[in-house]
Amino acid sequence: MLLSVWGHLFAAPLAGSRPSVIVVLTDDQGYGDFSCHGHPVLRTPNLDRLHDEGIRFTDFHVSPTCAPTRSVLLTGRHEFRNGVTHTILERERLAPGAVTLAEALRTAGYATGIFGKWHLGDEAPYRPDRRGFEETFIHGGGGIGQTYPGSCGDAPGNTYFDPVLLHNGVFERTQGYCTDIFFTQAMRWMDTVQSRGPFLAWIACNAPHAPLQVRPEDEARYAGKVANTNAARFLGMVSNIDDNVGRLLAWMRERGLDRNTLVVLLTDNGADGGILAGYNAGMRGKKGTAFLGGTRAASFWRWPGILSPSDCTALTGAADLFPTLVELAGTPQSDVLRKQVEGRSLVPLLENPKAPWPDRTLFTHVGRWARWEEPADATYRACAVRTTRWHLVSPDGGRTPHWLLFDVVVDPGELLDQARERPEVVRDLASRYDTWWASVQGSFINEHVQGPAVNPFKELYWRQFDGGPSAEDLKLMDLELNPATRR
Repeated sequence: MLLSVWGHLFAAPLAGSRPSVIVVLTDDQGYGDFSCHGHPVLRTPNLDRLHDEGIRFTDFHVSPTCAPTRSVLLTGRHEFRNGVTHTILERERLAPGAVTLAEALRTAGYATGIFGKWHLGDEAPYRPDRRGFEETFIHGGGGIGQTYPGSCGDAPGNTYFDPVLLHNGVFERTQGYCTDIFFTQAMRWMDTVQSRGPFLAWIACNAPHAPLQVRPEDEARYAGKVANTNAARFLGMVSNIDDNVGRLLAWMRERGLDRNTLVVLLTDNGADGGILAGYNAGMRGKKGTAFLGGTRAASFWRWPGILSPSDCTALTGAADLFPTLVELAGTPQSDVLRKQVEGRSLVPLLENPKAPWPDRTLFTHVGRWARWEEPADATYRACAVRTTRWHLVSPDGGRTPHWLLFDVVVDPGELLDQARERPEVVRDLASRYDTWWASVQGSFINEHVQGPAVNPFKELYWRQFDGGPSAEDLKLMDLELNPATRR
């Protein structure tokens, strides 16, 4: 999604300040799914605290779907350069040569832990324990209970309640609701490492992603207040996340961690289930599209006493997280990092949200072309080019584009196509896109990979608990691997 330079010299007062960092990343929560962003029904008082007590990047953009965004956040470069062009079919696997944020912070002496969703490869060499996280407490695949042919799938029979989770390579049977479990485990781990020095806690909820499995008491909060049951379930899942953020903030206060801990709240793509409740903050598009409604994300940065609460309107994005946290941590610089990172450090904006911020060009492509399809056939399918003022979008092209042009400064809802009125802008941005597309062609390393016959999480689960799959497991596995046999 991004093409830029790591454009800040490491000389600012915040550089090397070495805060502990807690990243809370939610799954399929849209920009509008917050009461602080104007949702007419949803109430999120604790998420609103993060918004109100920190710096809010109001024009922050991610990828249109989840695994791509996660790869950008953890590497500082576009997902296509990481080999991530999909969320399944081995195309969600993070390129082995990529240096992750966890690896970079460990070189600066940070403890690192991940709790919840990984979604960048389930095979052993790709799992987070091999990518810099010393503490791992995760589910498999793209979500609890999800299973696809090949390498992407969770432990068999998992649901959002009492899931079996992989803890440092060994499955554990848990009790409770998944979001509660992830936050609780993260706080337990932080209790054990905080005395050693700074830490990175990556809390990646799989909620409120479908299936809409919700605690009854959370669903009840919105029953009768929205159009349908699924909308009430989705909002209830968001409220449960909000409750856990409140627990986290209280835990931090009790331990005196506020002044030396940066909390970053992010969402991973545009709205999905939240559309059921009829609110999308006035934006066009949703998850899986290249419009602003598919890429605009919440980005709240809270560090009491250090960051002054303020809106920051600069054009920013997912690739900026890596260089920002690396700068704050004082990670030693290397040629490898300098070559990898495409984002910009946000440190100047954390110090002064109105600091000079040169215009930039961001690139979006939804990817997700069909298996074995030539990427060239999808060159202009669901893609976009963004500058501070302009958004050039091709929602449905193939080998030829269907460009729409929007002045998003005056038309944030992307209602008025100006492609005919401003052909010179279309030509300029389209040329930038063509140059970028040509530059990523050698990075599609996962396109023709044949995945394993059995999901790695299933295989590991059966080895640990059952000694092998049951007849029902084998039947389900055959359906997964051979869709033509479905009736």
